[in-house]
Amino acid sequence: MRGPNVLVVYVLRQHPLRATIRDHLYSFDRYSTGRTAYLNLAVRRRVPAWVRRVPWDLVVFHTSYLATYRWTPDGAPWLRRRSEPLRGLGRVRVALPQDDFLRSDLVADVMEELGVDHVFTPVPPSEHEKVYGRMDLGRVRFHLALTGYLDDDEVARMVGIAEEVGEEGRDIDVGYRAWQAAKWLGRHGQLKTEIARLFAERGPRHGLRVDISTDDRDVLYGDDWSRFMARSKYTIGVEGGASILDRDGSLRARVYDYELEHPDATFEEVEAVCFPGRDGELALYAVSPRHLEACVSRTCQVLVRGDYNGVLEADRHYLALEPDFSNLDEVLETMRRDDRRAAIADAAFEDVVRGGRWTYRGFVADVEAVAPGGGGAGPDRAFAAARLQDRATWAYVAVVMRVVMPVWLKALASIPGPIARPLKRFAMARAQRRAAG
Repeated sequence: MRGPNVLVVYVLRQHPLRATIRDHLYSFDRYSTGRTAYLNLAVRRRVPAWVRRVPWDLVVFHTSYLATYRWTPDGAPWLRRRSEPLRGLGRVRVALPQDDFLRSDLVADVMEELGVDHVFTPVPPSEHEKVYGRMDLGRVRFHLALTGYLDDDEVARMVGIAEEVGEEGRDIDVGYRAWQAAKWLGRHGQLKTEIARLFAERGPRHGLRVDISTDDRDVLYGDDWSRFMARSKYTIGVEGGASILDRDGSLRARVYDYELEHPDATFEEVEAVCFPGRDGELALYAVSPRHLEACVSRTCQVLVRGDYNGVLEADRHYLALEPDFSNLDEVLETMRRDDRRAAIADAAFEDVVRGGRWTYRGFVADVEAVAPGGGGAGPDRAFAAARLQDRATWAYVAVVMRVVMPVWLKALASIPGPIARPLKRFAMARAQRRAAG
């Protein structure tokens, strides 16, 4: 029997796409058992006619679609209007939210309007009502979804690089890169930079060679990142997420405004002024793609103890560092002895990578499982039109980003300071969004 007819609704204007975004978005095209079509509402001002010609078994509102409501300063009312014809469309509707700590009320309202039946999210069950209580929780079903998965081709590429480097090429004892976490994420977000500072300072005292940075200029991508991981015996880290719930985006805006006026303010100062007493109101912590990549490269992880969505188990898949760093010296000595690394790295590879559950193939299978059966008739020309329009969408985005945007940015540079203030705030939001996961 033919698999389901799947429509993926997304909103993207980036070009070129980062590999992680591309792999997540087009995972349904690669691994669906049925037929897939894509609709980019960032470019399409109206829902095209071909959408109404197919009996959709599964309509998927992609992470990028929901992120637009979260991260656009005005909450993207234009997208809400464009989406009206999609309300109740299809037999089963699925949403894939991430960054659930921001504008949760708006996103919950949008998912309820669309008639979403299933939400795939890293939010743990203990926080469902807190984050998405505005939805009909008696009707909606929640499922675990990670913020990223392993792609078959990417795994093969990373394994090849690791084999090329070899054990003799692991000349870095501790390798780590991280963004400076936005302060409005709460104290949990600050662990990323705190763990970097501590290991950079105390690692060499234990005879460890470290290559640790939280500077944007030191960020590595693609093969450079994979080779860096393959050269590292150990890497460090924490769960992604946040310890504050910003229901309407006002807390983030308040922090940005304060930081524009006080760029050197410490976390404690920002907390006292912008969100006193609120840290710890949310427990939204998740495993990140970086953790999975370390498993692929057989780089032993030293992580702040946590749940990691049940993917990673302390003392089996990583060396556990207590949240208060009370056992830091003990962990550093274990790293210096280097007598547990191989067993932990091998277990992580076997359980997390070779097991196959945390791949995009497994992710698509999990999503399609909520819409069993299906595969009803649908004109082939509708899917052909969808494919053609999706290609045209990316051609248009490429022209805008390569030709129009440079001219626009040059014009912005000449705008006087007071007028440019909202633009600076938007630029800061984009930069700090990268630190959220």
